[in-house]
Amino acid sequence: MSKTLVLAEKPSVAKDIAKIIGANDKHKTYFEGPKYIVTWAFGHLLTLKMPEDIKPDWQQWQMATLPMMPQDIGIKPLPKTRGQLKAIGQLAKRPDVSQGVIATDSGRAGELLARWIFQWIRFNKPLKRLWISSQTVKSVKDGFNNLAPAKKYDLLYESELARTKADWLIGLNVTRALTVKYSDNLNAGRVQTPTLNLVLQAQQKAETFVPTTYYSIDLNYQNESGSLVTKHPMQFTDHQKAEAFIQQLNGQSGSVISVTTKEKATPAPLPYDLTDIQLVASNRYHFSAKKTLSLIQGLYEVHKVVSYPRTDSKYLPQDVASTMKDRLQAVAKFDKRAQAYIQTGAKITKPGVFNDAKVTDHYALIPTEEWPNFDRMDSDEVKIYDLIVDRFLGLFAQKHVTQTTTATVAFGQTQFNFKQTTVKQAGWQAEGDTNKAGVDWSHIKQVKGNFQIKKQLTSAPSLLNDGTLLAQMEKSNLGTPATRAEIIEKLIKSELMERRGHVLAVTPKGKQLLELVNPSLRTPELTANWEQQLEAIAKGQQQPQIFLKGIAKDTRRLVNEIKDSKAEYKDFSITTKICPECGSKLRERNTRDGKIYVCSNPECSYRRRKDPKVSNHRCPQCHRKMEIIDGKNGSYFRCKYDGTTEKMMDRKERHKKVSKQEARRLMQKVNQDDEPMESPLAAALKAAMKNQ
Repeated sequence: MSKTLVLAEKPSVAKDIAKIIGANDKHKTYFEGPKYIVTWAFGHLLTLKMPEDIKPDWQQWQMATLPMMPQDIGIKPLPKTRGQLKAIGQLAKRPDVSQGVIATDSGRAGELLARWIFQWIRFNKPLKRLWISSQTVKSVKDGFNNLAPAKKYDLLYESELARTKADWLIGLNVTRALTVKYSDNLNAGRVQTPTLNLVLQAQQKAETFVPTTYYSIDLNYQNESGSLVTKHPMQFTDHQKAEAFIQQLNGQSGSVISVTTKEKATPAPLPYDLTDIQLVASNRYHFSAKKTLSLIQGLYEVHKVVSYPRTDSKYLPQDVASTMKDRLQAVAKFDKRAQAYIQTGAKITKPGVFNDAKVTDHYALIPTEEWPNFDRMDSDEVKIYDLIVDRFLGLFAQKHVTQTTTATVAFGQTQFNFKQTTVKQAGWQAEGDTNKAGVDWSHIKQVKGNFQIKKQLTSAPSLLNDGTLLAQMEKSNLGTPATRAEIIEKLIKSELMERRGHVLAVTPKGKQLLELVNPSLRTPELTANWEQQLEAIAKGQQQPQIFLKGIAKDTRRLVNEIKDSKAEYKDFSITTKICPECGSKLRERNTRDGKIYVCSNPECSYRRRKDPKVSNHRCPQCHRKMEIIDGKNGSYFRCKYDGTTEKMMDRKERHKKVSKQEARRLMQKVNQDDEPMESPLAAALKAAMKNQ
């Protein structure tokens, strides 16, 4: 009987798919059943070749070899996952395997990942695609019943391949040119550099901001304040002028010249796309973009309670409409509003959300039909799930209706507006709305002047956080929903950007990079143009070869601009500390284990920690954790509280295992029955008898 080889993106997904399609026999690198063999990748198993893999001359970072423009870049296996790649190849060659199924993430990156694997193993059998937006049992079964030929997604693969090659050409060439020119590790790229510039622009506005004092004038009446009607809210920058203005009105009575009432109906917002929920999670919970994506990925893959995370759409296809009641029932125990909507017929109040034309690769983030098990979720996952459910329930909710009454009081040509807003229908904003009794302006004709001057101060522009940066990246068409979070983390890791509490700021090194890099790389226009072309490739409207020809031209221009640049660079990471081995200055670097000092001399390998690392080893005196100190004769433990020191075993000693023979001899020694233990009292008596 012939079988189908299914390739999932990671082991956990493969396990879930295997269970659903009946591949229950577990093996080291795959699951097998009567009809299917399910294997997995570990994310990417292959990558584009590095320059040194293509030409030996490119191994050395030299300006003379730039730009590097290979005819064919080619791919190579990642060293740590070669075993799994070989296992997939062996499964593919089995005579009972008649076809393959790509079951990686349904998106550009997942498509490229799988295509590279099937190309590498030279898979020459029919290939199909599983394209699903959730990993529930129903969704997976429906997906396998409606497999599409892989050729249907060829253009998606071509688009992502073109993007990957473009990043190679621009990123590696510009980074090498900057690094060689200025003798420091300076990473630049077509997306990350304009993203860094967005952060700097906000930072410069905040740093150069000078607060301005001004004075506002209010009219007080029965515990309500009316604001002065003016085209220039900051017209009074001097307190005396504000007082003089009031003096002209004092003693007068104002006339109520108009009372108008307007009603406003606000529909619930559409469901989230990835960028939108990352923005909200950043503002509300101070989650980084990467953390939010990771949490949603867990809700999607592990708990199976939300749809595909990496989506840029807020709309749903028409065929999802029939599942809405089931999804509503799945969240009924989590949110009491869902039960009320079920009782009233689960009627959608925003039918416009169903729009096939506005659904891209995946539809909006909504709950699946799977009932959530909160015992298995952590608190942060519940917070994100709550956000998704709340937006989903808005599709069944009535509009939020408010009524605003505006009363205008005139003192000659000077007017003040009083505004009262009441909620007529809470709708989707049911919680938190309170109405208070206000002035009934319909019966009031005159108002006695009772004015108040308030001192105001203009507020500084805010620095960007993960959420607001993501919104600007989306607006500027920088990256995709799937890649934006990783771009932010890459900028931080390369020390070009840093987190200051919950906001982002450019480091001195990042500011230097933006001064040195090509002007066209600082702005989003170039990348936005590239993204439009990539989208056109995915739609079959442009050939990837034409796009890459333009990228090659841009690469040559950018490298030549760097070569000809007269700009100077100052390495802010260089400290005043001196290397004890060669006398050069030490450079400060950030690592996963904290800050370290490394020698700025490329020929010297000296390095040490800036601050001692705190170990899990406890002080024998005070039982607090001890620091690891790098001494001349090796590392040792030291307690910073009482000064106690202890020798630190080297790695071989720490990891040395006791052999079975040694363990047996030790156990025999401990358990010797023929040598009864002598008590201290018996030993003392024996010694006393000998002395007599």
